[in-house]
Amino acid sequence: MTEQPRPTSHRLPGRTAVVTGAAGGIGLATARRLAAEGAHVVCADIDDKAGKAAADAVGGLFVRADVTDQEQVEALFRAAHDTYGSVDIAFNNAGISPPEDDSILTTTLDAWKRVQEVNLTSVYLCCKAALPYMRRQGKGSIINTASFVAVLGSATSQISYTASKGGVLALSRELGVQFARDGIRVNALCPGPVNTPLLKELFAKDPERAARRLVHVPGGRFAEPEEIAAAVAFLASDDASFVNAAEFLVDGGISGAYVTPM
Repeated sequence: MTEQPRPTSHRLPGRTAVVTGAAGGIGLATARRLAAEGAHVVCADIDDKAGKAAADAVGGLFVRADVTDQEQVEALFRAAHDTYGSVDIAFNNAGISPPEDDSILTTTLDAWKRVQEVNLTSVYLCCKAALPYMRRQGKGSIINTASFVAVLGSATSQISYTASKGGVLALSRELGVQFARDGIRVNALCPGPVNTPLLKELFAKDPERAARRLVHVPGGRFAEPEEIAAAVAFLASDDASFVNAAEFLVDGGISGAYVTPM
């Protein structure tokens, strides 16, 4: 794994961050960035080997957790608190986008339910588990991974994924408002397409599918995981102390574009 440059800001010394889906992609890049900012990082994933490697790379703790299982999610946040003494940051990032989630005309009910469980119910469970610790502390930052598809429609539909991310956006807004006076901020991170193994598997190996998406990006490229991780680090930090209940778009301008450059 390539070592990322250490940020000069070091904004999170001594804070405890829980990252779900930490074994790869945005989760791994964020675990590295938060650790470089000074945080203790708890890496959660269902992939034991990759999850432990991620935790070892950042000097953190690996906890195997199925984020759709309430008991395992509660054990994850309990382990973070018991190990490091606080739960300051929850980056609820785990998610799936399977090929069987497609048009509403072809997506089965089982496929719909599976995506909803992993992408939306897991965020509900993680927030439910993190909030009591943060309320006792009188502070905390929760960042939930939504998506730019939560604010835009697409003719190349992944119907359950899109609906789940819209749910994450609404849930995050509601919690941000409800718990603001407890010193807790809750924001929905809305990335554009990111150059991760998942995206490569879905789109990039098919030049036609990739081109259909890239034409809508003003910069003409997908984001790198480290660019999304930088946004998470900002939202986790005191630099974002007045950013709450927001849809925080990091999409390269997709949602603001009509006609893009040639």
